[in-house]
Amino acid sequence: MSSSLSVYLLDLKATHALVGSGDEQLLGVIRERFGADLEHDDDWFDSEIENGAPTAFEALRAVVHGGPFSDDSAHAFQYGYAFKRLCSLTGSFLDNSSFSPFRGDWLSTVDEGLKALGITAVSVQDLSFGGLPRALPYTYMPGCGEWTPEECARALEQFEETKRLGHAPPLDPEVVEAVMDVIGWLRYTENRPGFGIIGFCS
Repeated sequence: MSSSLSVYLLDLKATHALVGSGDEQLLGVIRERFGADLEHDDDWFDSEIENGAPTAFEALRAVVHGGPFSDDSAHAFQYGYAFKRLCSLTGSFLDNSSFSPFRGDWLSTVDEGLKALGITAVSVQDLSFGGLPRALPYTYMPGCGEWTPEECARALEQFEETKRLGHAPPLDPEVVEAVMDVIGWLRYTENRPGFGIIGFCS
């Protein structure tokens, strides 16, 4: 079975503020413009919804209003996907061609490549299980994590230091490609105060 890592460039503070904001105007815009997408998701999870899980829009409303959330932890995945939808609508989707699809321990393999280049401030594995904002129920799927602006800046500093020293070790070409994709994500945060990366793995 394969997985996919989706990555977004976002103002982290503004994104976190959407959770519990009570922004009915935002909900209205999403329902009007993306109603077909919501219905498609409901069709995908129809059996779970029949067993009590919230619909895509109900989950979205709960996230935007900070609750109420289902008492059944088996339904928490809908709130994770609702938060992902908010990120996809308010952020910029970044190239994930090296991470969609992926199998096995690919994320840890890329992390080893990052470490070999002296980059320890960020981890792609952390984007898959770092956790949703604390106001939301825990869910294993989708996995979610983020890199703060400070972590992104530090990772770029580490990369530039490795380049300056000229100590780049030999790496598998696929790992090099994935690492350069990560560097590309980090570059987007430069000169954008408050911007970081949020990732979702499913």
